[in-house]
Amino acid sequence: MIELTVGDIATITGGGHLTGGIDPQATVTGPVEFDSRRITPGSIFMALPGAHVDGHDFAADALKKGAALLLLAKDVNLPALIVPRAEMAEDAANATAFEFDYEGHGASILAAVDKLARYNTDELVRTNGMLVVGVTGSAGKTSSKDLIGAVLQMVGETIAPPGSFNNEIGLPYTALRAVPSTKFLVAEMSARGQGHIRHLTEVVPPRFGVVLNVGSAHLGEFGSREAIARAKSELIQALPADGVAVLNADDDKVRAMAELTDAKVVTFSAAAADGADYYATDIVLDEVARASFTLHHPAGDPQRIELGVFGAHQVSNALAAAAVGIEAGVPPQLVAQALGEHVAASENRMDVRRTREGVTIINDSYNANPESMRAGVDALAYTATGRADAQSWAVLGQMSELGEDAVAAHTDLGALLGRRRIDNVVVVGSGVNQRALAASARQEGVETHMVEDIDAAVNFLDQNLRPNDVVLIKASYSDGLWGIARGLLADGQ
Repeated sequence: MIELTVGDIATITGGGHLTGGIDPQATVTGPVEFDSRRITPGSIFMALPGAHVDGHDFAADALKKGAALLLLAKDVNLPALIVPRAEMAEDAANATAFEFDYEGHGASILAAVDKLARYNTDELVRTNGMLVVGVTGSAGKTSSKDLIGAVLQMVGETIAPPGSFNNEIGLPYTALRAVPSTKFLVAEMSARGQGHIRHLTEVVPPRFGVVLNVGSAHLGEFGSREAIARAKSELIQALPADGVAVLNADDDKVRAMAELTDAKVVTFSAAAADGADYYATDIVLDEVARASFTLHHPAGDPQRIELGVFGAHQVSNALAAAAVGIEAGVPPQLVAQALGEHVAASENRMDVRRTREGVTIINDSYNANPESMRAGVDALAYTATGRADAQSWAVLGQMSELGEDAVAAHTDLGALLGRRRIDNVVVVGSGVNQRALAASARQEGVETHMVEDIDAAVNFLDQNLRPNDVVLIKASYSDGLWGIARGLLADGQ
Protein backbone atom coordinates (compact mmCIF):
# COMPACT_ATOMS: atom_id res chain seq x y z
CA MET A 1 0.00 0.00 0.00
CA ILE A 2 1.16 3.54 -0.64
CA GLU A 3 2.01 5.50 2.50
CA LEU A 4 -0.94 7.46 3.88
CA THR A 5 -1.91 9.15 7.12
CA VAL A 6 -4.80 8.08 9.31
CA GLY A 7 -6.56 11.29 8.30
CA ASP A 8 -6.02 10.53 4.61
CA ILE A 9 -7.57 7.09 5.07
CA ALA A 10 -10.55 8.53 6.94
CA THR A 11 -11.20 10.88 4.02
CA ILE A 12 -10.68 8.20 1.33
CA THR A 13 -13.01 5.74 3.04
CA GLY A 14 -15.88 8.19 3.27
CA GLY A 15 -15.47 9.93 6.58
CA GLY A 16 -16.39 7.95 9.63
CA HIS A 17 -14.93 9.20 12.88
CA LEU A 18 -11.71 8.77 14.78
CA THR A 19 -11.90 7.52 18.36
CA GLY A 20 -9.63 6.87 21.31
CA GLY A 21 -7.33 9.81 20.65
CA ILE A 22 -5.79 8.32 17.50
CA ASP A 23 -3.44 10.77 15.78
CA PRO A 24 -4.80 11.73 12.32
CA GLN A 25 -1.20 12.46 11.22
CA ALA A 26 0.06 8.98 12.12
CA THR A 27 1.59 7.14 9.16
CA VAL A 28 0.04 3.95 7.84
CA THR A 29 1.97 1.76 5.39
CA GLY A 30 -0.32 -1.26 5.31
CA PRO A 31 -1.12 -3.81 4.19
CA VAL A 32 -4.60 -4.66 5.43
CA GLU A 33 -5.20 -7.84 7.47
CA PHE A 34 -8.35 -9.57 8.74
CA ASP A 35 -6.42 -12.03 10.93
CA SER A 36 -4.89 -10.38 13.99
CA ARG A 37 -2.19 -13.07 14.09
CA ARG A 38 -0.77 -11.69 10.81
CA ILE A 39 -0.52 -8.08 11.95
CA THR A 40 2.87 -6.40 11.49
CA PRO A 41 3.88 -2.86 12.48
CA GLY A 42 2.24 -0.25 10.27
CA SER A 43 -0.58 -2.47 9.00
CA ILE A 44 -4.36 -2.06 9.10
CA PHE A 45 -6.66 -4.45 10.92
CA MET A 46 -10.21 -4.82 9.58
CA ALA A 47 -12.56 -6.32 12.15
CA LEU A 48 -14.76 -8.64 10.08
CA PRO A 49 -17.47 -10.92 11.46
CA GLY A 50 -16.93 -14.67 11.11
CA ALA A 51 -18.87 -17.85 11.71
CA HIS A 52 -17.74 -18.19 15.33
CA VAL A 53 -15.88 -14.99 16.25
CA ASP A 54 -16.19 -11.24 15.72
CA GLY A 55 -13.07 -9.43 14.56
CA HIS A 56 -13.82 -6.59 16.98
CA ASP A 57 -12.91 -8.99 19.80
CA PHE A 58 -9.34 -9.14 18.45
CA ALA A 59 -8.83 -5.41 17.89
CA ALA A 60 -6.85 -4.92 21.10
CA ASP A 61 -4.55 -7.79 20.19
CA ALA A 62 -3.97 -6.28 16.73
CA LEU A 63 -3.07 -2.96 18.34
CA LYS A 64 -0.53 -4.66 20.62
CA LYS A 65 1.09 -6.30 17.60
CA GLY A 66 1.72 -2.94 15.94
CA ALA A 67 -1.37 -2.19 13.87
CA ALA A 68 -1.22 1.45 12.83
CA LEU A 69 -4.98 1.60 12.26
CA LEU A 70 -8.03 -0.33 13.34
CA LEU A 71 -10.98 -0.28 10.93
CA LEU A 72 -14.05 -0.95 13.08
CA ALA A 73 -17.80 -0.82 12.63
CA LYS A 74 -18.47 -0.15 16.32
CA ASP A 75 -16.66 1.64 19.13
CA VAL A 76 -14.72 -0.72 21.43
CA ASN A 77 -12.88 2.01 23.39
CA LEU A 78 -9.68 1.77 21.36
CA PRO A 79 -7.88 4.24 19.07
CA ALA A 80 -9.58 3.48 15.75
CA LEU A 81 -11.41 4.66 12.65
CA ILE A 82 -15.11 3.84 12.97
CA VAL A 83 -16.23 3.46 9.37
CA PRO A 84 -19.51 4.87 8.04
CA ARG A 85 -22.52 2.59 7.94
CA ALA A 86 -22.93 0.94 4.53
CA GLU A 87 -25.67 -1.33 3.25
CA MET A 88 -24.89 -4.59 1.53
CA ALA A 89 -25.54 -4.41 -2.21
CA GLU A 90 -28.51 -6.56 -3.25
CA ASP A 91 -26.46 -8.51 -5.81
CA ALA A 92 -23.88 -9.36 -3.12
CA ALA A 93 -26.39 -11.05 -0.83
CA ASN A 94 -25.14 -14.60 -1.49
CA ALA A 95 -21.44 -13.69 -1.49
CA THR A 96 -19.32 -15.70 0.94
CA ALA A 97 -17.99 -12.56 2.60
CA PHE A 98 -21.43 -11.67 3.98
CA GLU A 99 -22.55 -15.12 5.08
CA PHE A 100 -22.30 -14.26 8.79
CA ASP A 101 -22.74 -10.49 8.55
CA TYR A 102 -25.92 -10.33 10.60
CA GLU A 103 -25.44 -6.73 11.82
CA GLY A 104 -23.98 -5.26 8.63
CA HIS A 105 -20.58 -4.68 10.22
CA GLY A 106 -18.76 -6.60 7.52
CA ALA A 107 -20.50 -4.72 4.70
CA SER A 108 -19.54 -1.40 6.29
CA ILE A 109 -15.89 -2.32 6.82
CA LEU A 110 -15.53 -3.86 3.37
CA ALA A 111 -17.10 -0.80 1.76
CA ALA A 112 -14.37 1.30 3.37
CA VAL A 113 -11.63 -1.17 2.41
CA ASP A 114 -12.94 -1.22 -1.17
CA LYS A 115 -12.56 2.55 -1.40
CA LEU A 116 -9.05 2.32 -0.01
CA ALA A 117 -8.12 -0.47 -2.45
CA ARG A 118 -9.54 1.53 -5.37
CA TYR A 119 -7.58 4.62 -4.32
CA ASN A 120 -4.36 2.63 -3.94
CA THR A 121 -4.86 0.99 -7.34
CA ASP A 122 -5.74 4.23 -9.14
CA GLU A 123 -2.74 6.06 -7.69
CA LEU A 124 -0.30 3.31 -8.66
CA VAL A 125 -1.73 3.12 -12.17
CA ARG A 126 -1.61 6.91 -12.51
CA THR A 127 1.83 7.53 -11.06
CA ASN A 128 3.70 4.30 -11.84
CA GLY A 129 1.81 2.79 -14.77
CA MET A 130 0.96 -0.38 -12.83
CA LEU A 131 -0.85 -2.91 -15.03
CA VAL A 132 -3.86 -4.69 -13.51
CA VAL A 133 -4.76 -8.12 -14.88
CA GLY A 134 -8.11 -9.68 -13.95
CA VAL A 135 -8.55 -13.48 -14.22
CA THR A 136 -11.78 -15.43 -14.06
CA GLY A 137 -13.22 -18.78 -15.15
CA SER A 138 -15.09 -21.76 -13.77
CA ALA A 139 -11.89 -23.76 -13.32
CA GLY A 140 -8.18 -23.02 -13.31
CA LYS A 141 -8.29 -19.44 -11.99
CA THR A 142 -5.69 -19.88 -9.28
CA SER A 143 -3.30 -22.01 -11.35
CA SER A 144 -3.53 -19.51 -14.22
CA LYS A 145 -3.09 -16.56 -11.86
CA ASP A 146 0.07 -18.20 -10.53
CA LEU A 147 1.41 -18.82 -14.07
CA ILE A 148 0.61 -15.26 -15.14
CA GLY A 149 2.37 -13.96 -12.06
CA ALA A 150 5.45 -16.05 -12.83
CA VAL A 151 5.61 -14.71 -16.40
CA LEU A 152 5.15 -11.05 -15.47
CA GLN A 153 7.64 -11.34 -12.61
CA MET A 154 10.34 -11.81 -15.25
CA VAL A 155 10.18 -8.10 -16.13
CA GLY A 156 8.85 -6.38 -13.02
CA GLU A 157 7.68 -6.71 -9.44
CA THR A 158 4.37 -8.56 -9.45
CA ILE A 159 1.63 -9.05 -6.88
CA ALA A 160 -0.09 -12.42 -7.43
CA PRO A 161 -0.33 -13.95 -3.96
CA PRO A 162 -0.61 -17.74 -3.61
CA GLY A 163 -4.03 -19.07 -2.77
CA SER A 164 -7.52 -18.04 -3.83
CA PHE A 165 -7.93 -14.44 -2.67
CA ASN A 166 -10.65 -13.91 -5.22
CA ASN A 167 -13.78 -12.64 -3.49
CA GLU A 168 -15.10 -9.50 -1.77
CA ILE A 169 -12.48 -9.87 0.97
CA GLY A 170 -9.60 -11.37 -1.01
CA LEU A 171 -9.55 -8.87 -3.86
CA PRO A 172 -9.03 -5.66 -1.82
CA TYR A 173 -6.71 -7.66 0.44
CA THR A 174 -4.60 -8.43 -2.64
CA ALA A 175 -4.80 -4.92 -4.12
CA LEU A 176 -3.59 -3.31 -0.89
CA ARG A 177 -0.37 -5.32 -1.15
CA ALA A 178 0.63 -3.28 -4.19
CA VAL A 179 3.28 -0.66 -3.41
CA PRO A 180 5.07 2.01 -5.50
CA SER A 181 7.54 -0.57 -6.83
CA THR A 182 4.74 -2.89 -8.06
CA LYS A 183 4.61 -3.09 -11.84
CA PHE A 184 1.90 -5.75 -12.21
CA LEU A 185 -1.13 -6.70 -10.10
CA VAL A 186 -2.81 -10.00 -10.97
CA ALA A 187 -6.31 -10.13 -9.50
CA GLU A 188 -8.24 -13.40 -9.42
CA MET A 189 -12.01 -12.81 -9.59
CA SER A 190 -14.73 -15.28 -8.65
CA ALA A 191 -18.51 -15.08 -8.49
CA ARG A 192 -21.44 -16.85 -6.89
CA GLY A 193 -24.01 -14.64 -8.58
CA GLN A 194 -24.63 -11.93 -11.14
CA GLY A 195 -22.93 -8.64 -10.36
CA HIS A 196 -20.16 -10.08 -8.18
CA ILE A 197 -17.41 -9.74 -10.78
CA ARG A 198 -18.72 -6.35 -11.84
CA HIS A 199 -18.32 -5.23 -8.22
CA LEU A 200 -14.76 -6.56 -8.09
CA THR A 201 -13.84 -4.71 -11.29
CA GLU A 202 -15.12 -1.50 -9.70
CA VAL A 203 -12.84 -2.05 -6.72
CA VAL A 204 -9.77 -2.94 -8.83
CA PRO A 205 -10.30 -1.85 -12.46
CA PRO A 206 -8.42 -4.19 -14.82
CA ARG A 207 -6.78 -3.23 -18.10
CA PHE A 208 -6.24 -6.87 -19.08
CA GLY A 209 -9.00 -9.41 -18.61
CA VAL A 210 -8.59 -13.21 -18.93
CA VAL A 211 -11.55 -15.60 -19.18
CA LEU A 212 -10.50 -19.24 -19.03
CA ASN A 213 -13.73 -21.21 -19.38
CA VAL A 214 -17.42 -21.39 -18.56
CA GLY A 215 -18.17 -24.65 -16.79
CA SER A 216 -20.40 -26.04 -14.08
CA ALA A 217 -18.83 -24.63 -10.91
CA HIS A 218 -21.53 -22.89 -8.80
CA LEU A 219 -24.23 -24.15 -11.16
CA GLY A 220 -26.51 -24.40 -8.14
CA GLU A 221 -26.33 -20.63 -7.60
CA PHE A 222 -26.49 -19.58 -11.24
CA GLY A 223 -28.97 -22.09 -12.63
CA SER A 224 -27.47 -22.45 -16.11
CA ARG A 225 -24.23 -22.29 -18.04
CA GLU A 226 -25.60 -19.27 -19.89
CA ALA A 227 -25.99 -17.42 -16.58
CA ILE A 228 -22.44 -18.35 -15.60
CA ALA A 229 -21.21 -16.95 -18.92
CA ARG A 230 -23.03 -13.66 -18.27
CA ALA A 231 -21.36 -13.40 -14.87
CA LYS A 232 -17.87 -14.14 -16.22
CA SER A 233 -18.37 -11.66 -19.07
CA GLU A 234 -18.64 -8.83 -16.54
CA LEU A 235 -14.83 -8.84 -16.47
CA ILE A 236 -14.60 -8.32 -20.24
CA GLN A 237 -17.27 -5.63 -20.22
CA ALA A 238 -15.26 -3.69 -17.63
CA LEU A 239 -12.15 -3.38 -19.81
CA PRO A 240 -11.19 0.04 -21.19
CA ALA A 241 -10.79 0.65 -24.92
CA ASP A 242 -7.00 0.50 -24.54
CA GLY A 243 -7.22 -2.80 -22.67
CA VAL A 244 -6.73 -6.41 -23.77
CA ALA A 245 -9.24 -9.24 -23.51
CA VAL A 246 -7.60 -12.69 -23.43
CA LEU A 247 -10.20 -15.32 -24.34
CA ASN A 248 -10.19 -19.11 -24.61
CA ALA A 249 -11.03 -19.97 -28.23
CA ASP A 250 -11.75 -23.59 -27.21
CA ASP A 251 -14.83 -22.54 -25.19
CA ASP A 252 -17.80 -21.31 -27.21
CA LYS A 253 -19.21 -19.20 -24.37
CA VAL A 254 -15.87 -17.50 -23.80
CA ARG A 255 -15.18 -16.96 -27.49
CA ALA A 256 -18.52 -15.14 -27.82
CA MET A 257 -17.42 -12.54 -25.26
CA ALA A 258 -15.32 -10.85 -27.94
CA GLU A 259 -18.51 -9.04 -28.97
CA LEU A 260 -18.87 -7.42 -25.55
CA THR A 261 -15.79 -5.19 -25.46
CA ASP A 262 -14.05 -2.38 -27.33
CA ALA A 263 -10.71 -3.61 -25.99
CA LYS A 264 -8.23 -5.52 -28.12
CA VAL A 265 -9.17 -9.21 -28.21
CA VAL A 266 -6.62 -12.02 -28.39
CA THR A 267 -7.49 -15.69 -28.20
CA PHE A 268 -5.67 -18.83 -27.07
CA SER A 269 -6.24 -22.47 -27.89
CA ALA A 270 -4.84 -25.76 -26.62
CA ALA A 271 -6.53 -27.44 -29.59
CA ALA A 272 -4.95 -25.21 -32.25
CA ALA A 273 -8.34 -23.69 -33.07
CA ASP A 274 -8.55 -21.84 -36.38
CA GLY A 275 -7.63 -18.20 -36.02
CA ALA A 276 -6.34 -18.39 -32.43
CA ASP A 277 -3.57 -15.88 -31.74
CA TYR A 278 -1.79 -18.10 -29.21
CA TYR A 279 -1.96 -21.86 -29.65
CA ALA A 280 -0.17 -25.10 -28.81
CA THR A 281 1.02 -27.90 -31.05
CA ASP A 282 3.09 -31.05 -30.46
CA ILE A 283 1.77 -31.55 -26.92
CA VAL A 284 3.62 -34.33 -25.07
CA LEU A 285 3.13 -35.52 -21.48
CA ASP A 286 5.93 -36.99 -19.39
CA GLU A 287 5.54 -39.89 -16.96
CA VAL A 288 3.77 -37.70 -14.35
CA ALA A 289 1.61 -35.77 -16.84
CA ARG A 290 3.76 -32.66 -17.09
CA ALA A 291 3.16 -31.21 -20.53
CA SER A 292 5.58 -29.85 -23.08
CA PHE A 293 4.35 -28.13 -26.22
CA THR A 294 5.24 -25.67 -28.94
CA LEU A 295 3.84 -22.19 -28.35
CA HIS A 296 2.82 -20.30 -31.48
CA HIS A 297 2.36 -16.57 -30.97
CA PRO A 298 2.18 -13.31 -32.94
CA ALA A 299 5.47 -11.89 -31.64
CA GLY A 300 8.00 -14.07 -33.48
CA ASP A 301 9.29 -17.61 -33.73
CA PRO A 302 7.53 -20.47 -31.91
CA GLN A 303 8.85 -21.39 -28.46
CA ARG A 304 9.14 -24.87 -26.97
CA ILE A 305 7.61 -24.88 -23.49
CA GLU A 306 8.27 -27.55 -20.85
CA LEU A 307 5.91 -27.06 -17.94
CA GLY A 308 6.83 -27.80 -14.35
CA VAL A 309 3.18 -28.14 -13.28
CA PHE A 310 1.12 -31.28 -13.70
CA GLY A 311 -1.83 -32.16 -15.90
CA ALA A 312 -2.69 -31.76 -19.56
CA HIS A 313 -5.19 -29.04 -18.66
CA GLN A 314 -2.26 -26.83 -17.67
CA VAL A 315 -1.47 -26.28 -21.36
CA SER A 316 -4.52 -24.04 -21.67
CA ASN A 317 -3.61 -22.19 -18.47
CA ALA A 318 -0.05 -21.70 -19.73
CA LEU A 319 -1.31 -20.34 -23.05
CA ALA A 320 -3.40 -17.78 -21.19
CA ALA A 321 -0.32 -16.76 -19.21
CA ALA A 322 1.79 -16.56 -22.35
CA ALA A 323 -0.79 -14.35 -24.04
CA VAL A 324 -0.89 -11.97 -21.08
CA GLY A 325 2.90 -11.85 -20.86
CA ILE A 326 3.59 -11.24 -24.54
CA GLU A 327 0.77 -8.68 -24.84
CA ALA A 328 2.27 -6.91 -21.81
CA GLY A 329 5.71 -6.80 -23.43
CA VAL A 330 7.48 -9.82 -21.96
CA PRO A 331 9.86 -11.30 -24.57
CA PRO A 332 8.70 -14.76 -25.72
CA GLN A 333 11.97 -16.34 -24.63
CA LEU A 334 11.41 -15.11 -21.07
CA VAL A 335 7.81 -16.33 -21.20
CA ALA A 336 9.07 -19.82 -22.08
CA GLN A 337 11.66 -19.68 -19.30
CA ALA A 338 9.12 -18.55 -16.69
CA LEU A 339 6.58 -21.22 -17.61
CA GLY A 340 9.26 -23.90 -17.48
CA GLU A 341 10.62 -22.84 -14.11
CA HIS A 342 7.26 -22.35 -12.42
CA VAL A 343 6.07 -24.98 -9.95
CA ALA A 344 2.77 -25.04 -8.07
CA ALA A 345 2.65 -21.90 -5.94
CA SER A 346 -0.73 -22.46 -4.29
CA GLU A 347 -1.28 -25.33 -1.88
CA ASN A 348 -3.19 -28.51 -2.72
CA ARG A 349 -3.44 -27.88 -6.47
CA MET A 350 -2.01 -30.62 -8.70
CA ASP A 351 0.84 -31.03 -6.22
CA VAL A 352 2.59 -34.29 -7.17
CA ARG A 353 4.84 -35.98 -4.61
CA ARG A 354 6.07 -39.46 -3.67
CA THR A 355 5.80 -41.20 -0.33
CA ARG A 356 8.84 -42.89 1.13
CA GLU A 357 7.29 -46.21 0.02
CA GLY A 358 7.30 -45.02 -3.61
CA VAL A 359 3.58 -44.18 -4.00
CA THR A 360 2.86 -41.14 -6.20
CA ILE A 361 0.33 -38.74 -4.66
CA ILE A 362 -1.51 -36.22 -6.88
CA ASN A 363 -2.90 -33.80 -4.31
CA ASP A 364 -5.52 -31.66 -6.05
CA SER A 365 -7.74 -31.44 -3.01
CA TYR A 366 -8.29 -27.67 -2.82
CA ASN A 367 -11.53 -27.66 -4.79
CA ALA A 368 -13.53 -29.57 -7.37
CA ASN A 369 -16.15 -29.20 -10.06
CA PRO A 370 -17.00 -31.49 -13.00
CA GLU A 371 -14.39 -29.92 -15.29
CA SER A 372 -11.51 -30.05 -12.81
CA MET A 373 -12.52 -33.57 -11.74
CA ARG A 374 -12.18 -34.73 -15.35
CA ALA A 375 -8.75 -33.11 -15.56
CA GLY A 376 -7.64 -34.77 -12.33
CA VAL A 377 -8.90 -38.21 -13.35
CA ASP A 378 -7.20 -37.83 -16.73
CA ALA A 379 -3.91 -37.00 -14.98
CA LEU A 380 -4.32 -40.03 -12.71
CA ALA A 381 -5.05 -42.38 -15.61
CA TYR A 382 -2.11 -41.09 -17.64
CA THR A 383 0.36 -41.19 -14.75
CA ALA A 384 -0.54 -44.78 -13.82
CA THR A 385 -0.43 -46.08 -17.41
CA GLY A 386 2.61 -48.18 -18.18
CA ARG A 387 3.88 -48.50 -14.62
CA ALA A 388 4.72 -52.07 -13.76
CA ASP A 389 2.30 -53.52 -11.21
CA ALA A 390 0.83 -50.05 -10.57
CA GLN A 391 -2.73 -49.54 -9.39
CA SER A 392 -4.59 -46.25 -9.84
CA TRP A 393 -6.55 -44.89 -6.87
CA ALA A 394 -9.07 -42.05 -7.00
CA VAL A 395 -9.75 -40.78 -3.47
CA LEU A 396 -12.75 -38.54 -3.91
CA GLY A 397 -15.20 -36.51 -1.90
CA GLN A 398 -18.12 -34.58 -3.24
CA MET A 399 -18.40 -31.64 -5.64
CA SER A 400 -20.46 -28.99 -3.88
CA GLU A 401 -22.68 -26.16 -5.14
CA LEU A 402 -24.00 -28.03 -8.18
CA GLY A 403 -27.65 -27.62 -7.22
CA GLU A 404 -30.19 -30.01 -8.68
CA ASP A 405 -27.57 -31.43 -11.07
CA ALA A 406 -25.39 -32.69 -8.20
CA VAL A 407 -26.46 -36.34 -8.17
CA ALA A 408 -26.24 -36.61 -11.96
CA ALA A 409 -22.78 -35.02 -11.94
CA HIS A 410 -21.51 -37.53 -9.37
CA THR A 411 -23.06 -40.39 -11.35
CA ASP A 412 -21.24 -39.12 -14.43
CA LEU A 413 -18.01 -38.98 -12.45
CA GLY A 414 -18.36 -42.64 -11.51
CA ALA A 415 -18.87 -43.50 -15.19
CA LEU A 416 -15.77 -41.48 -16.09
CA LEU A 417 -13.70 -43.54 -13.67
CA GLY A 418 -14.78 -46.63 -15.56
CA ARG A 419 -14.01 -45.15 -18.99
CA ARG A 420 -10.55 -44.10 -17.82
CA ARG A 421 -10.01 -47.59 -16.39
CA ILE A 422 -9.23 -46.40 -12.90
CA ASP A 423 -8.57 -49.45 -10.72
CA ASN A 424 -9.89 -48.25 -7.35
CA VAL A 425 -12.00 -45.45 -5.94
CA VAL A 426 -12.16 -44.53 -2.28
CA VAL A 427 -15.24 -42.39 -1.67
CA VAL A 428 -14.98 -40.24 1.47
CA GLY A 429 -18.32 -39.56 3.15
CA SER A 430 -21.78 -41.08 2.98
CA GLY A 431 -24.01 -38.31 1.66
CA VAL A 432 -26.28 -38.64 -1.34
CA ASN A 433 -23.62 -37.37 -3.73
CA GLN A 434 -21.00 -39.80 -2.47
CA ARG A 435 -23.46 -42.68 -2.68
CA ALA A 436 -24.30 -41.79 -6.28
CA LEU A 437 -20.60 -41.70 -7.16
CA ALA A 438 -19.93 -45.05 -5.49
CA ALA A 439 -22.92 -46.78 -7.10
CA SER A 440 -21.96 -45.56 -10.55
CA ALA A 441 -18.31 -46.54 -10.15
CA ARG A 442 -19.29 -50.06 -9.01
CA GLN A 443 -21.58 -50.43 -11.99
CA GLU A 444 -18.63 -49.53 -14.24
CA GLY A 445 -16.50 -52.27 -12.68
CA VAL A 446 -14.29 -50.00 -10.57
CA GLU A 447 -13.23 -51.50 -7.23
CA THR A 448 -15.13 -49.19 -4.89
CA HIS A 449 -14.66 -48.50 -1.19
CA MET A 450 -16.58 -46.06 1.00
CA VAL A 451 -15.09 -44.59 4.17
CA GLU A 452 -16.63 -42.17 6.65
CA ASP A 453 -13.91 -39.58 7.08
CA ILE A 454 -10.32 -38.49 6.47
CA ASP A 455 -8.78 -40.64 9.22
CA ALA A 456 -10.56 -43.73 7.91
CA ALA A 457 -9.33 -42.98 4.40
CA VAL A 458 -5.71 -42.65 5.55
CA ASN A 459 -5.93 -45.89 7.52
CA PHE A 460 -7.46 -47.78 4.59
CA LEU A 461 -4.92 -46.48 2.10
CA ASP A 462 -1.98 -47.16 4.42
CA GLN A 463 -3.02 -50.79 4.51
CA ASN A 464 -3.68 -51.21 0.79
CA LEU A 465 -1.32 -49.03 -1.23
CA ARG A 466 1.70 -50.67 -2.84
CA PRO A 467 4.93 -49.19 -4.17
CA ASN A 468 4.47 -47.65 -7.61
CA ASP A 469 0.73 -47.00 -7.10
CA VAL A 470 -0.68 -43.60 -8.09
CA VAL A 471 -3.27 -41.76 -5.97
CA LEU A 472 -5.44 -38.77 -6.88
CA ILE A 473 -7.00 -36.88 -3.94
CA LYS A 474 -9.76 -34.47 -4.92
CA ALA A 475 -12.98 -32.92 -3.60
CA SER A 476 -14.53 -29.55 -2.96
CA TYR A 477 -12.88 -27.30 -0.38
CA SER A 478 -15.50 -28.02 2.29
CA ASP A 479 -14.43 -31.68 2.42
CA GLY A 480 -10.83 -30.79 3.42
CA LEU A 481 -9.30 -33.88 1.84
CA TRP A 482 -5.80 -32.37 1.91
CA GLY A 483 -5.67 -34.03 5.33
CA ILE A 484 -5.44 -37.36 3.50
CA ALA A 485 -2.46 -36.16 1.47
CA ARG A 486 -0.72 -34.97 4.61
CA GLY A 487 -1.35 -38.28 6.32
CA LEU A 488 0.02 -40.32 3.44
CA LEU A 489 3.02 -38.05 2.87
CA ALA A 490 4.20 -37.94 6.48
CA ASP A 491 7.98 -38.45 6.34
CA GLY A 492 7.84 -38.62 2.54
CA GLN A 493 8.66 -36.11 -0.19
